[in-house]
Amino acid sequence: MTVRPGRWWSAGRAAKGFAMSIEQFIDNEVKANDVVLFMKGTPQFPQCGFSGQVVQILDHIGVPYKGHNVLENAELRDGIKVYSNWPTIPQLYVKGEFVGGCDIVREMFQAGELQKLFTDKGIKAAA
Repeated sequence: MTVRPGRWWSAGRAAKGFAMSIEQFIDNEVKANDVVLFMKGTPQFPQCGFSGQVVQILDHIGVPYKGHNVLENAELRDGIKVYSNWPTIPQLYVKGEFVGGCDIVREMFQAGELQKLFTDKGIKAAA
């Protein structure tokens, strides 16, 4: 079953007898994808400067990632903050672990630490 933010919980969080809480959805996305970015907007059309900066960094490095637009649903926007215990968006996750927001990602990138993290976790940049 494909779960899409902004759609799956709009029908009472149930589809064909299957229900998933927002926490379960976030946990599943973070663990099922190597690199996940919860952001305002989409990778193709970021809706805030901070989200746009992280997208530019990830695109520059060339790692594949999955973006989730938290503006599509207030439950997702609030849920990701609770999940990470981090008050701001964007939020980057690598191999199930919370890396940080824009400032942390930018600092890691500038120091070469983000690239090393991807290498250490076995995530290869696109050729």
